[in-house]
Amino acid sequence: MNEDTLLLEMRGVDKSFPGVKALDRARFRLRSGTVHALMGENGAGKSTLMKCLFGIYRPDAGEILLSGRPVRFDGPRDAMESGVSMVHQELNQVLKRSVMENLWLGRFPKRFGLVDHRAMYGQTRAIFDELGIEVDPRTLVGRLSVSQRQMVEIARAVSYKARILVLDEPTSSLTQGEVEHLFHIIGKLRSDGVGVVYISHKMEEILQISDEVTVMRDGRWIATEPASELTVDKIIKMMVGRDLTQRFPPKTNVPGEALLTVEDLTGLYMPTCRDVSFTLRRGEILGVAGLVGSRRTELLETIFGIARHAKGSIHKDQRPVRNRTSAEAIKNGFAMLTEERRATGIFGGLDVTFNSVIANINSYKKYGLLSVKKMRADTQWVIDSLKVKTPSQRTHIRNLSGGNQQKVIIGRWLLTSPDVLLLDEPTRGVDVGAKAEIYQLIINLAAEGKGILVVSSEMSELLGICDRIMVMSGGRMAGILDIADATQEQIMRLAAKYA
Repeated sequence: MNEDTLLLEMRGVDKSFPGVKALDRARFRLRSGTVHALMGENGAGKSTLMKCLFGIYRPDAGEILLSGRPVRFDGPRDAMESGVSMVHQELNQVLKRSVMENLWLGRFPKRFGLVDHRAMYGQTRAIFDELGIEVDPRTLVGRLSVSQRQMVEIARAVSYKARILVLDEPTSSLTQGEVEHLFHIIGKLRSDGVGVVYISHKMEEILQISDEVTVMRDGRWIATEPASELTVDKIIKMMVGRDLTQRFPPKTNVPGEALLTVEDLTGLYMPTCRDVSFTLRRGEILGVAGLVGSRRTELLETIFGIARHAKGSIHKDQRPVRNRTSAEAIKNGFAMLTEERRATGIFGGLDVTFNSVIANINSYKKYGLLSVKKMRADTQWVIDSLKVKTPSQRTHIRNLSGGNQQKVIIGRWLLTSPDVLLLDEPTRGVDVGAKAEIYQLIINLAAEGKGILVVSSEMSELLGICDRIMVMSGGRMAGILDIADATQEQIMRLAAKYA
């Protein structure tokens, strides 16, 4: 197929939500056989534009043309049957059904009026072999890793013979090896003439995989450039409208005496962390590195009381604490930001006020009644202190950008006055501008004397904001590095120690 064939053109697209203009005369073009990156800060309108293409949202104005013909889809199924597929950042699959049933949901092959499982297996296997996906089609989706589930979604798109494939933050939960496999699949699709729209905040990936880059800001088109002519600094300047030469703020925190001491901590239910010991100092940012499966999240959940522990001890300010539940952990001065923001962090259908005050709800009760005035005051403190961009306190949090959702959740925990903050992937799916603000917030909290444990899959992030880095491997603590001596090579070497 001719690489110059224009598959998609979106012109003058507008879309508004209550109190927010998400798209303002937005435009986008995609050629066949190319990977076109779509970039911008959270709230820039990237996902909204693609949801207008995919039929999830109906544009208020503008045109969408496929191969020169105007289209307007009534829903995702209509889009997919027209050769447009989208793999969302938050996967939406039927976890208790098999891989092949998810792949062919709503269009099962039939024989004599009954579902033909043999044909369904054979067709799924053929697509997996073509894409190099090593997954048994009969396996329940709920048993797959995030990366495998993502591959299944891509295979589903291929099964519709998609000419346009939209990937929204496809590598946010993948290891380097899984990213390389994904890039191999994208390369094959590109060679088959498929046009790929690639939404990501990871600059290095964008420059590696893309042919063209379009940048959006505040719902508007800013620029489209060949990827070969761009640098990370140039992309950042287009995204935020200013130079952001310092990705990591200067450190102002000074670690002091021991705040949290963990000794031989082992979770009750396997797989989990085993025999983990470390000390977190007051005013310290302690990073937690490791490969997928190193049980970093399980360590935080065990400390916070979400997961029970079989043995080991936790001391705070040299006094033993028993965090048997998350409520008990909150009373003991702990707070935890979870990795899956949409699944376990926000209450999407409720407003900013509810999401800000819910962890501290008992403090607003007097004579059995809630003080609405105090809740509104605390919500406004969260909005002002963390620079949350929201039309009002009553805006549903799901209508905010990912970075602003994350700020609200952090503010929620700050209202509980914690001494120890456990942050699991605090900047996942957050744009470069919001990342810098969150980094500054973490450093400021440490400077106030709080102890902060940060799990991150981005080594540059850990090296940029932490005082020390603890490396997990196979559920065990493989070593702790002072930031002055830490390198990516040392971290990777420790990460593979017990893997």
